[in-house]
Amino acid sequence: MAIDFIEELRWRGMLHDMMPGTHEQLQKEMTCGYIGFDPTAPSLHIGNLATIMLLVHFQRAGHKPIALVGGATGMIGDPSFKAAERSFLDEDTLRINQEGIRKQLESFLDFNAGENSAEMVNNYDWFKDIGFLQFLRDAGKYLSVNYMMSKDSVKKRLETGISFTEFSYQLLQGYDFYHLYKTKNVRLQMGGSDQWGNITTGTEIIRRKEGDEEGYFKAYALTTPLVTKADGSKFGKSEGGNIWLDPERTSPYQFYQFWLNQSDDDMPRYLRVFSLKGREEIEALETSHAAEPHLRIMQKALASELTTRIHSEKAYQTVLKASEVLFGKATLETLQSIEVDEFDTIFDGVPQTEITREDWNNAANVLDLVSTVTKSEIYPSKGEARRAIQQNAVSVNKVKVTSEAQALSGFALLQDKFLLISKGKKNHLIKVG
Repeated sequence: MAIDFIEELRWRGMLHDMMPGTHEQLQKEMTCGYIGFDPTAPSLHIGNLATIMLLVHFQRAGHKPIALVGGATGMIGDPSFKAAERSFLDEDTLRINQEGIRKQLESFLDFNAGENSAEMVNNYDWFKDIGFLQFLRDAGKYLSVNYMMSKDSVKKRLETGISFTEFSYQLLQGYDFYHLYKTKNVRLQMGGSDQWGNITTGTEIIRRKEGDEEGYFKAYALTTPLVTKADGSKFGKSEGGNIWLDPERTSPYQFYQFWLNQSDDDMPRYLRVFSLKGREEIEALETSHAAEPHLRIMQKALASELTTRIHSEKAYQTVLKASEVLFGKATLETLQSIEVDEFDTIFDGVPQTEITREDWNNAANVLDLVSTVTKSEIYPSKGEARRAIQQNAVSVNKVKVTSEAQALSGFALLQDKFLLISKGKKNHLIKVG
């Protein structure tokens, strides 16, 4: 195969642990492997990206990736390194969440690649027909309580308490591996390093149910390190919470800015984990960045790649316009190039005031508009607005206001609806209804 999956993970720093024989199995033949995704929300977030990239590299190396959406296990919740038990989700919520995850994975994996096309499965499809007694017979008797209690994910919860429901989670996930092994010839389960205990439970069930020691080497486990920041703090959140892949939850502009704001210390690792760029290209970016760190070359490269892949090329171009308008040296021509459907994205988070068409037509001049007509939402008084204009600190549509008496007829509404007021470096959007 053109790409050695394990060696690719090694140089990228994406290999944490794997069972003996895993590399040999992958070199021997096209192998089917899977990763489970928890459908607790209708969108994946960037905390899921590292494991998604495992599947991406797996498919690029010629293997067959399967994404398992845990419709059944999602009703219980994985206790792994959680401080407390989670609330249960109902079937309708889980179904909505699963569909959202499916759409997002399609932007990463090729579901029409022939023999190694990606697949998505839902473990609810097989668990819904398994009765409690049948499950105890088919899975429960193959693992001892001592074995299950030895897992770190369980031991950390024994002091505070763990329900039987969550305690049984590893048995359910282990049975997933066994079911896929039997029905789809899946030989490998992958995941984050915190999933090692759950994954090896699956290999143990397969070994015991297959009836001989050789069965142990028919199924394999591989994990990737959890991504953290250079200072050891948690990766994947901003002041507003999770950074989602869904543009309705995190706008493309917010998504782009998240990556742009990452520290220089973190970027070499993030480029290796989240980018599809090769080693030489990444090392070249590091060299260029070191020479001119103020240009944030590494951050812009990764932000560009991920925004385009996850959202679209059009969304990325809109983000560039937004950055230029809000922080760069945008001109009137830049503003005039913004399409109507781009305004919400570009000015997301910018203070906005709505006025009527009559208010706009009746405004005596710029001073009247930015103080009285907008109900003092831009400048609290005419006196303050007047001083700002005299200090050359006010712009309308990126054109400096030179006189408080300047007539509004000299400023055309953007898309016949919007007007951008700049107060020094701060922006305020006026919408004319």
